Amino acid sequence: MTNTAIASPSITSPSADPIVGGRVELQLLTTLKCNLKCSYCSMGVGEVLGSQTELKYDIGQLAAFIEKQLAGKEIYVTFYGGEPTLNREMMETVMRRFPAFRYQLQTNGTLLDNLPDWMLHKLSNILVSVDGGEQTTDGYRGRGVWRQVHKNVNHVRDRLGGSVTARVTWGHPDTCFEELDDLAESFDYLYWQFVADEQYAGDSLDKRKAVLVQLIDKFFCRTDKLYPLIPIMGMVRNKVMPNRAKELYAGQTQCRVSTHIINVMPDGKIFPCPDMTYVPSMQMGEIQGNWLVRSPLQPHPDMPCSNCEAYAWCRGNCMKNLYLGYVKKDEHYRANVVEPICELVRFMGREIDKHDPQAWFAAASVPVRKQLIDAEVYEYVEIMP
Repeated sequence: MTNTAIASPSITSPSADPIVGGRVELQLLTTLKCNLKCSYCSMGVGEVLGSQTELKYDIGQLAAFIEKQLAGKEIYVTFYGGEPTLNREMMETVMRRFPAFRYQLQTNGTLLDNLPDWMLHKLSNILVSVDGGEQTTDGYRGRGVWRQVHKNVNHVRDRLGGSVTARVTWGHPDTCFEELDDLAESFDYLYWQFVADEQYAGDSLDKRKAVLVQLIDKFFCRTDKLYPLIPIMGMVRNKVMPNRAKELYAGQTQCRVSTHIINVMPDGKIFPCPDMTYVPSMQMGEIQGNWLVRSPLQPHPDMPCSNCEAYAWCRGNCMKNLYLGYVKKDEHYRANVVEPICELVRFMGREIDKHDPQAWFAAASVPVRKQLIDAEVYEYVEIMP
C-alpha cells in the first residue's frame, strides 16, 4: 500500500492482543452466495459476492482458533454473507458446538421462515436488511421482496429469543420520513447507514436533512417511550453520557473494525472490515493457520477526525470511508461520499442539541434511560450512521 503508515500484517510480527477489550464479535461469513441481487451490494466490490460458496475450514479448526486466539474473551457471533441462511448447516453446527456464545443473524429476510425454533430462540438479535418502504426496497432488491420479508418477520417474531432490527442502507435521496418511521414502529429497532456510494449530488443532502429533522423531532417528543432509532439513540447517549463514547475499546466504540470485530471468510481468511475483503493487504488472520494479528485498519494522522466538532460523540464513524478518503487519497471518493456523510452526522448532532438532550434525559422515565444507555443492540451495529 502507498501513502499509508499501516503495515501489512505478518504472522511473525510481535504485537499486543489483537482484540481490544474483553469482548470479540466473531463475524462468520457462511457463504458469499446470495439469492438476491441488490443494486448497491458492497460485497459486489472486487467481485467478492459469489466468489466463495463452500467452507474451506471445519468446526474443529474454528474451535482450535477460538481456544488459542480468543481465550478468555466474551464471544458473540454474527452470521453474515452473502445470505447466511443459504448455509444453515454451518450455522447449526456452530450454534451446537458453542452453546454459551451469543448469536446474531444479518439476513435479507427472504428465507427467515425456514429456520427452526431452537435457532430462533438462541438469536439475541436479527438484522433484517430493508431499504425503506415497499417501493424503495423492491427497487433495490426485486419485486415482492418487501412483502416477503415482512411476512417472514411476522411469522417468526413470537419465536425469537431477542430483538429484530431493521437494517436500512439509506441510499435513495427521496426516502421519506414515513418510510423510516413505519420501520421504527414495526421493528424493535431501526438502524440505518448512509450509503457509501455517490448518492449525494444536487439537493440530496438537503432532502436527507429534512427527513432527519422530522426523525429527531419525533425522538424527543416523548419521555415515557423510546423512539428506537439506533443512530439517534447512540448520539444522544454519547452526548448525555460522554464516558460511554470512550469507555470500551480504547475509545473507538463507533466503528469496530480497529478493535474487536473479525470477519471470517468461507475460505478461512480473516479481515477487519467486511467491505474490504477484496484487499489482500487487509488480511489479519486465518482459521486454518491459527493466527491473528492486530487489525491493519487503524486511525491515521491523515484522518481529520480529531479536529471535527462531532468527534467527542462520533469517535470516528466508518473507518473504511476515512481510510479510502484520507489515507489512500481517493479525492473523488472523499468529496462525493465521505465528506457528505460526515456533514450529515454533524447536522444530526446540531439538531439533537437544539432539543437539549440533557434536559430530555433528566425528564425521561427510568426504563427509557436504561434502554438508551444499555441497549444490547449497540454491540451488534455501528452506533453512528
